[in-house]
This record gives sequence, structure tokens and C-alpha cells, in this order.
Amino acid sequence: MSGGISGTSPSIISHVSIGTNRFGQARAFYETVLATLGIRIVMEHPSAVAYGRQYPEFWLHVPHDGRPASVGNGFHIGFIAADKAQVHAFHEAAIAADAVCDGPPGPRPAYGEPYYGCFVRDPEGHKIEATYWDAELSRKLYGE
Repeated sequence: MSGGISGTSPSIISHVSIGTNRFGQARAFYETVLATLGIRIVMEHPSAVAYGRQYPEFWLHVPHDGRPASVGNGFHIGFIAADKAQVHAFHEAAIAADAVCDGPPGPRPAYGEPYYGCFVRDPEGHKIEATYWDAELSRKLYGE
């Protein structure tokens, strides 16, 4: 496959979206926190905004059905960090913007030795994560 998002993205996911009951507050939270990872608003509508580095990958929106948004138990979104410093910056920005820590920055050997990440709950309770995968360490441990 060539061209377009499908031909250039290493991701297997087109996008994810979460609902919010406080659009303005949630937009400000994600704009601040995702900026630590080089992620910005790439598209917006009156009740929805999309974040990404090149194209819309993470959507924040008021639910289309008019019902209140709710948090899914067992669901979380992991954002890619370029290095451990970005994981820490993400965590610090999230906590400063009223998130709740759900796992401080650090290694998670149960997820693999190259894994380093943090978890927070956004102001509405959605679980989000910044994660760094050390590709060099991965090659040493697991081969190419």
C-alpha cells in the first residue's frame, strides 16, 4: 500500500477517541499535556478536536448521541514518547493540570525490559500513558 496515512504510518490504529463532559477544560488539559510529546491540534470542529503529530490520531469530543461521556474500566490510551525525559515531562505536566498519578515514571519490567512509562488519570478519570520503548536495548535483548 502506498501514499496516504496507511502508507506512511507504522501504527496499526487509525485513531482513537474519548468523550468528555467538560469540553473546554479537557481540551486545555490535552493541549498542555500532549505538547510535551510534540503532539498538537491538527483539526477541530465546534464540539471535537483532533491531536496528532502529522494527522488526526487522538480525538476528544462531546458524545454524538447527546448522552454523558463515561470512563471505560480497563481502557487506556498510550502515547509514544521519544525518550525517558518526555515521559517525565508528560507526567509532570499532567499532574500540574489536575491529573491523578496512576503510576509514576519508571521502568515496567513486566512489560519488557525496554519499556519505560507513566500512567495518569485525566480530570474526568480517563487513564492515559506516556511510554518510551528503548529500541537499542530491545535489539540487544531480543535481537532484530
